[in-house]
Amino acid sequence: MTKQATAWNEADVRTWLTSRIAAARADQVAAERHGRDRQDDCDLAAAEEMVCASLCTNAATSSQATFTAALDALLERDEYIWRGVYDDRRFDRHVRTAIRKIRKMAKTNTGFDRLLRYQ
Repeated sequence: MTKQATAWNEADVRTWLTSRIAAARADQVAAERHGRDRQDDCDLAAAEEMVCASLCTNAATSSQATFTAALDALLERDEYIWRGVYDDRRFDRHVRTAIRKIRKMAKTNTGFDRLLRYQ
């Protein structure tokens, strides 16, 4: 059975991005409570929040092509600056990983219906 390609739905994408921002903020709070041992988890959540927050605009989500272009532009940056980051190199790596994950989802137009906190 092959899965039929669905049409791009910008409202679903923005809803998914908004839910990921909320989940990333909750993950940061949970990691902060555990202290130094969970700093990498905090950087990972901050990276996901930064990527989703920078993409959650009407212009970026208006079509699949513009969304992919916005992801490519974000991936081409040399460094990423965000609040509450413990290790800049690790944070940059997490940002690039999050961008690649979302870019793969955007190319196949799948996964934007999953709104659970843990994915």
